[in-house]
Amino acid sequence: MKLDILAFGAHPDDVELGCGATLAKEISLGKKVGIVDLTRGELGTRGSAELRDKEAQKSAEILRVEVRENLAFADGFFTNDKDHQLAIIQMIRKYQPKIVLCNAIDDRHIDHGKGSKLVSDACFLSGLARITTHYNNEVQQEWRPENVYHYIQWKNIEPDFVVDVSGFIDLKVQSVLAYSSQFFDPESDEPETPITSKNFIDSVTYRARDLGRLIGVEHAEGFTTERYVAVENLDKIF
Repeated sequence: MKLDILAFGAHPDDVELGCGATLAKEISLGKKVGIVDLTRGELGTRGSAELRDKEAQKSAEILRVEVRENLAFADGFFTNDKDHQLAIIQMIRKYQPKIVLCNAIDDRHIDHGKGSKLVSDACFLSGLARITTHYNNEVQQEWRPENVYHYIQWKNIEPDFVVDVSGFIDLKVQSVLAYSSQFFDPESDEPETPITSKNFIDSVTYRARDLGRLIGVEHAEGFTTERYVAVENLDKIF
């Protein structure tokens, strides 16, 4: 299956929190979108890997993505080495996306920055014909995405560009709340974490609203890019 956009996240829920509304909008426009989680989030304070598997599937159904896979890397301990790069290259060549979205370039959780660099490096390596990978016992064709963009997570990184996601923020929030074990629940007796407060779940909306305010729309999501974003002419700038 060839995808238009493939979004990677170090943990289940990273993609939803970082770019869920953008994905929902692209899907509404007819784009084929997939998600690949690097880990099962097994080191998370709340829930379990098995529960998060179920939550991730529920969230994928809410967003209506074409496919969701999990590479089951070691949460907290995966590294940017050959074996991990090859696993990601296999995903990139399998789905041949035009655009890859990945974690924030720098963030509170160490896996986010690591995941960002790992996926970015794999995107480049995936275009080298002399790197051989297999899928279903067949040699995969080399493939390099045209663009790699990084969504924004905990830290308020200044975006290189923003996407108008007005009308899609509610769907994003629904996809995030599918991870009921991870976020605000006044009835929960599990330990509190930085993401279990009401303020954090409210921030999903108010941060998008603030970015939207800056570009004159209701809601927006921000991204950083590894190279210049080109426009055909000045009329194409929104």
